[in-house]
Amino acid sequence: MEDYEIVELYLSRNEAAIQQTSEKFGNRLRLLAYNIVKDWQTAEECENDAYMQTWNLIPPHSPKSYLYAFLARIIRHISLNCCRERARLKRSAFVCELSEEMEQCIPAPDNVECRIDDLAFGEAINGFLHTLTKEKRNIFIRRYWYLDSITAIAKRFALSESKIKTTLFRCRNQLRKYLEKEGYVL
Repeated sequence: MEDYEIVELYLSRNEAAIQQTSEKFGNRLRLLAYNIVKDWQTAEECENDAYMQTWNLIPPHSPKSYLYAFLARIIRHISLNCCRERARLKRSAFVCELSEEMEQCIPAPDNVECRIDDLAFGEAINGFLHTLTKEKRNIFIRRYWYLDSITAIAKRFALSESKIKTTLFRCRNQLRKYLEKEGYVL
């Protein structure tokens, strides 16, 4: 079933929309959640919560041409919130590692002078991603959106872990320079 047909099921409040969504995107969504929470049972719970939230968000939204991106954003936020709840007092070392990698590139959200409009910042990040080659962009997104490990990315793209680390390091430096050129204070 095509994405726009699934969205039409949601818009008409047909419960088959959830089943169709699960059949088409379930494995990918569950894997995305697993990469964040590192537990299959929790990933399944996140997947189910994502279906419920999707049901509540369509309508008013109508993501006919970007349904997977819409779903991925929902499950990613649910999974990250699950991690935050699980480790409220003690953060996961993996999430801390990724935060440390990116902290020099992205303005601090708790600094009043550095607060920026989310839409403008999102556009700046998208602009940066368009400056990268397809390979670099895919590596960057796999690491910082899907939270894949260096090893998993290396296997996916048939590259060495060293090459992945070097590419990510250079991309972070390019991102920092790009954001500074766009007028963001880091």
